[in-house]
Parts: sequence; C-alpha cells; structure tokens
Amino acid sequence: MRPLAIIGPTGTGKSQLALDVAEAVRHEFAVEIVNADAMQLYRGMDIGTAKLPLAQRRGIRHHQLDVLDVTQTATVAHYQQAAAADIEAIIARGAAPVIVGGSMLYIQSLLDNWSFPATDPAVRARWEQRLADVGVGRLHAELARRDPAAAATILPTDGRRTVRALEVIELTGQPFAASAPRIGAARWDTVIVGLDCETTLLDERLARRTDTMFSDGLVGEVRTLLERGLRDGVTASRALGYAQVIAALDAGGTADLLREAREQTFVGTRRYVRRQRSWFRRDHRVHWLDAAAADAVEDAVRAWWHVS
Repeated sequence: MRPLAIIGPTGTGKSQLALDVAEAVRHEFAVEIVNADAMQLYRGMDIGTAKLPLAQRRGIRHHQLDVLDVTQTATVAHYQQAAAADIEAIIARGAAPVIVGGSMLYIQSLLDNWSFPATDPAVRARWEQRLADVGVGRLHAELARRDPAAAATILPTDGRRTVRALEVIELTGQPFAASAPRIGAARWDTVIVGLDCETTLLDERLARRTDTMFSDGLVGEVRTLLERGLRDGVTASRALGYAQVIAALDAGGTADLLREAREQTFVGTRRYVRRQRSWFRRDHRVHWLDAAAADAVEDAVRAWWHVS
C-alpha cells in the first residue's frame, strides 16, 4: 500500500481523522501512523501540542512521537531521515503508513525528498554572532533586504531559521527559495489529503482548543519542562503556547499575565494557520476535504483507494 498523508492547518482534526481512517480499513490491512508535527517530537510537550495520549491511540502504532528531549534541537533534515526509515519499515511489514501533521517544511521535505543545502560552521557562526549582536528583528530585516521572498516565509521572531536562510544565501549565491523542495511526484506515491474548514468555524475551534490547553494544565506542564531545561531548548522553547507561558512566568506569572498569554497563544495560532493554508494550498496534489463534513472519513478512504 502506498502511504496516505493527512495534512492541513492546526485544529482541523487531522489526528482524529487518521485514527478513524485506520479503523475504517482495519479489516483490509494494518495501519501505522507517522507524526509530522515538529513539536510533538518532544517528550513532555503534550498538552500544548494536543498530542494524543497513549490511551486514546486505539492500539494503533505511532511513530515520531516523544523522540526528543526539550533541550535537543529538532531539525527538518533529521526528521526527514528518521521518518523515511519508519515509513519504509512499515511498508516492509506489509502495513500502510499514514503520515499526519501540519509542520510545513517537515511534510514537504519528507514527501519531496528534499536534498538539504550544505552548511558551513564558520559562516553559520558569523550569522549567529550577528543575531546575538543586533537581535532577531534587525537580522530578519536584513534578510528581507537580501531576499524578500525568504523573509516572507519566516516569522520575524524565528532567529534560527533567519540565520539558516542567510547562511544558505551566502553559500549558494542564490535566493533561499532556490534550495527549497520542488513539488513533483510524491515519494512512495503517497496520496495527500488536506483537511480544512471555514475560517469562522476554525477560529471557534482554535479558541476552544486554546482554552482547553490552559484549563488542562499547560502552565503546570511548562513549569515542569522548565525544570528539565526547556528554556535552553532552541526549538522547543519557541513553540506556540510554551513561549507565551514562559514569558508570562518570567514577568511574574500573575493571573492577568497568564490570561494575556492565553490570548497571545490564540492569536499566534490563527496567524500560523494562515501560513499553513498559504503553504499547503499551492500543492496541486492535495485532495481537500471539509473537516466539518460528516463523511470526511469515507471521503479520505475513497481518495486513498481511488488513487491506489
């Protein structure tokens, strides 16, 4: 069986759909799920990433969950290698891989077998020093002057990706986008299903999701992870929700500050959803489904089997 990828914006119900699809085809073949959410790679980052607890995975084997400590740096290159090995092992066992997530670069690097540009420690160190000297805002502005298209795809607060873009531009003499993966035939003949819904409905879902995270103990989870070194993590500490709670705790952790952190998390998630939509909608291979439709499971299975 060729793999199925279920992608789309945050909050559309991708994980639930993957489980429902797996159960719908269980009488035909086994399914194993491969995570494609960068922050769900981290152990202990459960509430703020809406990671499915083990008890809710319906006995279906999952991969690329809880594989990193919060002090480790998640990279697209390492994920691509590890997830590809999982997928090929699943296929070798005679099961079907279902790839699920919304991390844009992680998904495309996996499905389009991205060859990553070389890195140079000296060049990287020079840009990292520049970041330390002038701050992420000014460095991002410098990237915008050199490569406006690259700057438009990288958040102004993302120092790590800003440094990487400037490094690649210097090493290759080309715009950063020139090293991006090209959309072609999906690796392993993967069928790609996109899940989305009307913006007002999704905003309501995101508001409920954010409220649930905070009421279910996100602040306590962040406190625990800070004791494990979360503040030192290059990528984990910047995750939506976690970064906002850390800032609120550092400022005193009052109820008002935490309410503000909740609002900032919601607004940041909505902004991220817009970026996800823009990224995924340019991919002509995606079979789009309505997340609010009652027959989404049947439509996903039909798309998978029809193409297969």
